[in-house]
Amino acid sequence: MVDKYKVAVEDLKCKCTIEDLDFKATDNLDPLKGIIGQERAVEALNFGLKIKKTGYNIYVSGISGTGRTSYTNSLVEEIAKDKTSNYDWVYVYNFKSPDEPIALSFESGKGKQFKKDVEDIAQKLQVEIPNAFESKEYETENRQIVENFEKMSYSLVEELNDFAKSRGFIFQQTSRGLFSVPLKPDGSPMSDEDYKALSEDELEKIRERSSELSKDITDYINKIKILDEKFQDKIKELDKQTGERVVSFYIQNLLEKYSNSDKVKKYISDLKEDIIENISKFKRKDDEGQKNLFSFLQKDDTKFFLRYKVNLFIDNSDLKGAPIVTETNPTYYNLTGMIEYKNEIGVLTTNFLELKPGALHKANGGFLILNVKDVFSHPFAWEGLKRSLKCSTVTIESLNKQYGYIVTSTLKPEPIDLDVKVILIGDPYTYSLLYHYDEDFRKLFKIMADFDIEIDKNKENIYKLAMFVASHCEKVGLKHFDKSAVEKIIEYSLRISENKNKLSARFNQIVEILYEADALSRETEKYVTAKDVQRAIDARIYRNNKYEQKLNEMFEDGTLLIDIDGEKVGQINGLAVIGTGQHTFGKPSRITASTYKGKAGIINIEREIKHSGSIHDKGVLILSGYLGEKYAKERALSLTTSITFEQNYSGIDGDSASSTELYVIISSIAQIPIKQYIAVTGSISQKGEIQPIGGVNEKIEGFFDICKLKGLTGKQGVIIPKQNVKNLMLKDEIIEAVKEGKFHIYAIGHVNEGLEILTGMSIDEIDKKVNEALDKFHEEDEDKKEDKKGRI
Repeated sequence: MVDKYKVAVEDLKCKCTIEDLDFKATDNLDPLKGIIGQERAVEALNFGLKIKKTGYNIYVSGISGTGRTSYTNSLVEEIAKDKTSNYDWVYVYNFKSPDEPIALSFESGKGKQFKKDVEDIAQKLQVEIPNAFESKEYETENRQIVENFEKMSYSLVEELNDFAKSRGFIFQQTSRGLFSVPLKPDGSPMSDEDYKALSEDELEKIRERSSELSKDITDYINKIKILDEKFQDKIKELDKQTGERVVSFYIQNLLEKYSNSDKVKKYISDLKEDIIENISKFKRKDDEGQKNLFSFLQKDDTKFFLRYKVNLFIDNSDLKGAPIVTETNPTYYNLTGMIEYKNEIGVLTTNFLELKPGALHKANGGFLILNVKDVFSHPFAWEGLKRSLKCSTVTIESLNKQYGYIVTSTLKPEPIDLDVKVILIGDPYTYSLLYHYDEDFRKLFKIMADFDIEIDKNKENIYKLAMFVASHCEKVGLKHFDKSAVEKIIEYSLRISENKNKLSARFNQIVEILYEADALSRETEKYVTAKDVQRAIDARIYRNNKYEQKLNEMFEDGTLLIDIDGEKVGQINGLAVIGTGQHTFGKPSRITASTYKGKAGIINIEREIKHSGSIHDKGVLILSGYLGEKYAKERALSLTTSITFEQNYSGIDGDSASSTELYVIISSIAQIPIKQYIAVTGSISQKGEIQPIGGVNEKIEGFFDICKLKGLTGKQGVIIPKQNVKNLMLKDEIIEAVKEGKFHIYAIGHVNEGLEILTGMSIDEIDKKVNEALDKFHEEDEDKKEDKKGRI
């Protein structure tokens, strides 16, 4: 009766043969170009990279290891080759507003030349201008101005002395200005000795006359000051004219060279004006003698001349194609640039030369690739990135205020126009969160390239997988794989995809097996063989299956209780999957149920002690619905059934045991024995349909290992959902056991089929026993109610 549910041997594994592919080993194949499958993601990426509209940045979604990053980089590199419209950027001093440096753009390669031209001119002028001031022409004009001033000044002083003599004083000119000196009765100036010899009354009289004189000569003093100012203006005017003759020659050449940019021409004109305005800074200075203790506080001319330098901010002179920047540490500053500070006498200062570019500046005109998790691991980085993309400019701003740092000077550099395609690489869950909760994300990242974890198993993709193996052999220097080894790799790919019709897109796991198979291959062998690949797979399992082995030992010595022979009421073997990092394995668990009078219904002991997850709780409630619909339409379920996973002291989740729990509950209610040598997995619907589960291969193999340890009897087997037959990629050992009739695998689609296999009874017989048991519980409950009424 149950043979009709057995899975055919040929359905237990997809035996991959590639005899029709024309190669003996991977050294006969060309390396793979592009990626295997992923047509949807590739099309989205191509479209997103080519469209130039604002907001069409790209989110590359997929699980790590699917080739999303490597393929994105290769495709971006291909597209970037054809883009040549790159620009250099420089920051220059703002002569009108020093705290707001100016950003200038140039065609690729011209930024470096502009920096050289400007700084060369500044250096030449520091030589040429002092020479001009030492020329005979300048000296002649300067001497003429000085002589005229001296004549006019002498005339004013003479006039002043004529006025002062009538009041007993004369003015003498010193290096520090005019000083009044009292006259002796004979009209000659008093000496210091004469002055000291005067009595106090005489001194007081002199002071009074000096004070009156000071009031009376105000007009003369003002005339002298005006004359001095005119002299200074004349000298400055001469200096400017002299400097302008030198500066104009060089500046004119610069203006002609960069005449295609109004903004650059404006800067050059401002540069000229500033040099002429500060022409005195270019003069050679005489030694001013010993520096005092606080001379280091005085402004150095070296600092002054920094304004005539150019900060070559972005230099694309050596770049071919568009820039591609992959920022692995996307802090706020690494993205948007930063202002560096220097410690001067305990105070932080900066200038426009300390502006440093960020990844957005470096990628401007090209592509910026970021990992979304890296972006969100740094404060302000995401907001800074979005702000730059929304404004199409990138602004260098300091976070000092947010962090509470104190600086004495800061800058507000001019923003730089931004034209960049940002590519975020992340997982589907993060994409979903951002799309639903961040409105800016929806506007800025309109393209989603979704990399699948599996690809269709067809001839083309199988051939490409062989080429993929060839690529890695060439790339990292592995031995090439023969055809049998490639077949084994394809089988491994099907196994990790858990689908006979799909190849795994987690290429990182395949690459690891390639490396390990190469390491285990004998040096005398030319190619890696299927045996080497299998040894690599087995070695990987052995390295990671310590916990599985410990559990099997506990089953073997009886520490963990399990029955794999005979029949019992209210007891069944369920199957669970345990993951320990790289290794996942199946483990059988004894599930028991106890039924007695009451109205509590199904008591899930795991839930009562808060050791079960929400999905497991849902599964228990679903089977309650099935029992209620099938057996409680005409009477209430007047019973209590407690159910538990024996010897399980950790959390449990998932609904793959819900059908197993239903079987053991029916067994407990109707007192029908269940075959202990058949383990069960599969979730259930409220209508009794068996639904597919995950980890089917590991669950079957886990129960098989225990049966093998305790001895195969020929009756043992596993019940699985029929939808999971397409997922079967079992070990050869199990397939041989099935062929020999030592182990059996059943596939079912409804609870009734599972009950027939487990009990050996028809569903009608089972339903009859269940109804009888429920009737009995109900009658006893009704009798109890009548008895209670009688006593009242």
